[in-house]
Amino acid sequence: MAGRAVGAWTLSRRGLLATAATGLLAACGRDERQSGSRAPQKPELVIGASLELTGTGRFLGVLQERALRITADTLNEEGVPVGNLRRTVRLVIRDNASDPRRAAAQTVELATQENVHALVGGCLAETSLEIIPAAQQQQVPFISFAAADNLTTPLAERTYIYKLTPEARDVARALVRLIRTQRLGRVGLLAAAGPHGDSGVRAVTAALKSMDRELVRVVRLPRAEDADLGPAARTVLARKPEAVIIWGTSPYSGAAARALRHVGYTGGLFLDAGAVSEEFLSAENASAVEGAYVVHPVSLSGSSLTNTTTAGLARRDFIYRYLHQHGSFSGFAPYGADAIRLIADAARRGKSVDRGRIRAYLATQVTEGIAGAYSFSPIRHGGMEPDSLGVFTVASGAWSRVS
Repeated sequence: MAGRAVGAWTLSRRGLLATAATGLLAACGRDERQSGSRAPQKPELVIGASLELTGTGRFLGVLQERALRITADTLNEEGVPVGNLRRTVRLVIRDNASDPRRAAAQTVELATQENVHALVGGCLAETSLEIIPAAQQQQVPFISFAAADNLTTPLAERTYIYKLTPEARDVARALVRLIRTQRLGRVGLLAAAGPHGDSGVRAVTAALKSMDRELVRVVRLPRAEDADLGPAARTVLARKPEAVIIWGTSPYSGAAARALRHVGYTGGLFLDAGAVSEEFLSAENASAVEGAYVVHPVSLSGSSLTNTTTAGLARRDFIYRYLHQHGSFSGFAPYGADAIRLIADAARRGKSVDRGRIRAYLATQVTEGIAGAYSFSPIRHGGMEPDSLGVFTVASGAWSRVS
């Protein structure tokens, strides 16, 4: 399991990263006034979030908002120790309506008017890519929830930027290994429009080539949520693939699966982690996605009662609280929960809510989170470790872990 693998090397790795980061930490000021704190009556750790609570990214954004609120409440039961104070986490959440320009404007507002100590959000690659330059200019740490290449690079221009999602190449390799195991040779790819789909095309193409599988056709999906995906499905099937990879986010992934089944495709469906949301397992998608495979952080399998690691216990507590508040838990990667904990731990270790110190201590984080394991360093700001990924299939309308 990922938890045990990470635990075996965390201490030595932390020591190495702490040494590498010494110069960076020394350069950061200790004056908390740089964070723009408004001197609240109770000491706070203020975290801003720009999330897709409406619009095409709503199926991802709403889940992360829930994760943020649950984790803030959990931490606030005892407070976050920062120096000689215990701080309360205060969230300032904005709905960017899946609009990149609105997300950028919110970033400036959160940094300059709300005086947040750190930022999180941007579930869609398009919104994160607009948040990034604004956050960098304001010198406020930003942790992205989006899945796309090059969010944190070039590092010299994105020193305040981090991401939590798996790398596209790691997801693609796992998908293609599964396809090879099933002795499928001809593969079609339906990829979303935009940066997320671009990352998938590059990663899948490279993975198929390295494992001697044939990519018979790449078809990009239209951007409009209500678009007819039938033409895209028929185009990719014209080359008679034995397997089809769908690389996108909810709700496009489920819609693509429905379109493929509607035009007669009965073969295997293989999806990246962006597909996973409550919407994907909805009644509308149920028959189309039954038997489909997805590569996703192992948090999708919930938490075993026998897993008593710190991360396992935190995952179990998170799911319990989620069920208590929302009635059901169909599984997703709670990046929001990990983001808050990473920021809180950076403030605790840096003994300050100064933005520069939070940024610097984020760059030394090697930890097992609720969604998976992370290994940040001064020269690597994301994403999730490959051994935190698992293969899942839809069985009787629920996720079942394969490997």
